[in-house]
Amino acid sequence: MKSSSVTAREKGTDLLKVRDLHVEGFSDERWHPIVRGVDLSLKRGEVLGLIGESGAGKSTIGLAAMGYAKPGCRITQGSVLFDGVDLLSMSEARRRRLRGSRIAYVAQSAAAWFNPAHRLLDQTVETAVAHGIASRDKANRDAIDLYRRLQLPEPETIGFRYPHQVSGGQLQRAMTAMAMACRPDLIVFDEPTTALDVTTQVEVLASIRRIVEDFNTAAIYVTHDLAVVAQMADRIMVLRHGQTVEEADTRQMLTTPTQEYTRTLWAVRKLAKPEIRTQDHLLAIDNVTAAYAGRVKVLVDVSIKVPRGRTVAVVGESGSGKSTLARVVTGLLPAMSGSMSFDGKPLTLSLKGRSKDLLRRIQMVYQSPDSALNPRQTVEEIISRPLEFYLGLKGQQRDERVGELMHMIEMDESFLDRLPGELSGGQKQRICIARALAANPELIICDEVTSALDQIVQEEILKLLMRLQHELGISYIFITHDIATVRAIADEVVVMHKGQVVEQGLKTEILAPPHAAYTELLLSSVPQMDPDWLTGLLARRNPIFK
Repeated sequence: MKSSSVTAREKGTDLLKVRDLHVEGFSDERWHPIVRGVDLSLKRGEVLGLIGESGAGKSTIGLAAMGYAKPGCRITQGSVLFDGVDLLSMSEARRRRLRGSRIAYVAQSAAAWFNPAHRLLDQTVETAVAHGIASRDKANRDAIDLYRRLQLPEPETIGFRYPHQVSGGQLQRAMTAMAMACRPDLIVFDEPTTALDVTTQVEVLASIRRIVEDFNTAAIYVTHDLAVVAQMADRIMVLRHGQTVEEADTRQMLTTPTQEYTRTLWAVRKLAKPEIRTQDHLLAIDNVTAAYAGRVKVLVDVSIKVPRGRTVAVVGESGSGKSTLARVVTGLLPAMSGSMSFDGKPLTLSLKGRSKDLLRRIQMVYQSPDSALNPRQTVEEIISRPLEFYLGLKGQQRDERVGELMHMIEMDESFLDRLPGELSGGQKQRICIARALAANPELIICDEVTSALDQIVQEEILKLLMRLQHELGISYIFITHDIATVRAIADEVVVMHKGQVVEQGLKTEILAPPHAAYTELLLSSVPQMDPDWLTGLLARRNPIFK
């Protein structure tokens, strides 16, 4: 389907060889090192996993392997040999011809990379046709074959849908099909399953692994999820502060890491909160049904109670109604029927019917701080706004409270004059928490607040939330698809599926067998730190993978 040198196809030879890679980024009016002298090699058909906490340089290295640096970054030293030719020394025009045809990229958020105005099939075949690799008819047939290999529903017709007409998991697989359309020698996967629920993640991981094996494609798999990289990678490279900590075969790395930092990564997320049963409920939701624009019901007769000073985790796959439940509680989506009470008093279903004080008492922290924070406001302005709006604080009183809130989220006041773009992902999420705390709420709804964070930062945020709950007596509704997070932070668990509550109760009751069938599906889909886990799971669920 495409020409490729014999050298790249010879067994045992390196398709990609990166040596002494240095990358810098520009901020605070100067250049800062991001990647410091990294070496890596990759053979055809091999998958290299890059892991490490935020700021380790994982994505930067993945992009540099394509001869690319993001705006505001520059490659200052080293070589990137792809099939024996240095990508960094060739012309930009030649690099562009390679990208998409022989080198491809799959991003974390497929929704951000698809053009909403064009059908999936048109976007899948565009590169193959533009590079002259295939005619439009052949490219269409190849795309349908890829859709089938990637286990997409109705492969013959799904390509005629627009991006918004498919689920997140389906769109992620469609992006993988788009990357594979030219049968590239190398694919860079940059956190492709981070935002997916566990059941969808299993499907996408299986699809990616099958397509890489079928076409003997080399891949770099960037992730912060250790259990995921255990399923996907032949070798793992651990990174920190832009440098290689250690590198080894996956099984060896999982069982006998040599460096203390790696052992620390392996040990995170072992938090376990003992739950306490209480009948003192702050929020009661009774037989609530909700729909968007009066169409298909998204919530059906949902009843949930949230104890005062406790955490209720709401779990379920994409489309189960978790985030819709949050919108109903906050009044952003008025329920069609049912009732709610807060602190023993009726809670108006519509936002418009709620007093300012009631709005103050129920706050929300969103999944993506990048979209939740105004990029043009400083940290001080962001936190000050609710203090002024809800509490009427001004001047010295307001400034002192801002300082107290910064102390609560374990950040010092030197961050107050920074913009969100100058903060790490974990720091931005802490600012979102401080903004919610500024209103002195009694209930905070946390909607997937740790899903985009690396595991070390996730642990820090969870510890922060638990400490704040202990000190302030706040109740949480914690929406998540991460069972490890549930084990860490929840007192009670609500399992949702297709807009209904499947089961609910104390964490120990819900997570201990026997489980309801759907709960069992969720729990069995949580990746384990075992390289054979995915293979075994697929074999049990579908004989085709045996």
